[in-house]
Amino acid sequence: MSAAETEVGPGSGPGLRERKKQRTRDALVRAALTLFTSKGYEHTTVDEIAEAVEVSQRTFFRYFAGKEDAAFAVSRIAEAHFIQAVRERPSHEAPLEALRQAVLEGWHTINEAVESVVPAELQMRMYYVIESTPVLLAAHMRRSAETEEAVARLIAEREGVDVDGDLRPRVVVALFSGLMRLTERRWGAGSDMSLTAMRELTSTYLDAMGPALSGNWRAEGS
Repeated sequence: MSAAETEVGPGSGPGLRERKKQRTRDALVRAALTLFTSKGYEHTTVDEIAEAVEVSQRTFFRYFAGKEDAAFAVSRIAEAHFIQAVRERPSHEAPLEALRQAVLEGWHTINEAVESVVPAELQMRMYYVIESTPVLLAAHMRRSAETEEAVARLIAEREGVDVDGDLRPRVVVALFSGLMRLTERRWGAGSDMSLTAMRELTSTYLDAMGPALSGNWRAEGS
């Protein structure tokens, strides 16, 4: 009996099917992002994405509701890992510190999850496409608001407060999210598009948050 025949034994079928489905889904994501970053989102069709993976349009729609769904597939992975990282932060950390450490200490884990689907460089280039495509930018802002709400509820749960009766969870998350969006924009406007550059810039902005909120900005004698 061959190794392949041995692998496809009783009880192993569903696992193999799931792995095959995951490979197909990942291939569709890579094809979609490659086409979006080379041709542009609006000039790429679902048929072209499916053809690049040698599957039917019907197969594409088994995995994604449409192009937009595929465009944000990797972002969803990163968001899910970030939320899990926040959930796992030590309970003694203040909310802003928990968010900060979830990003910085979870950086490699989050990016390993991303790179299991697409090269980091491809996902980095996709940021440009999102920022320069109105329909994607609008979707990104809508999705960011949904993620912020999920994180605010998680912070409220961590701190034992009512998210609808206490303003602080949503205020803290809005502040943190605004800083992260600023970091993305500054990184996108720079010349170094590496993942390392993005992490360093993220760390720099996060480190400046505390002094910006509580420090005295005025120069000596003014």
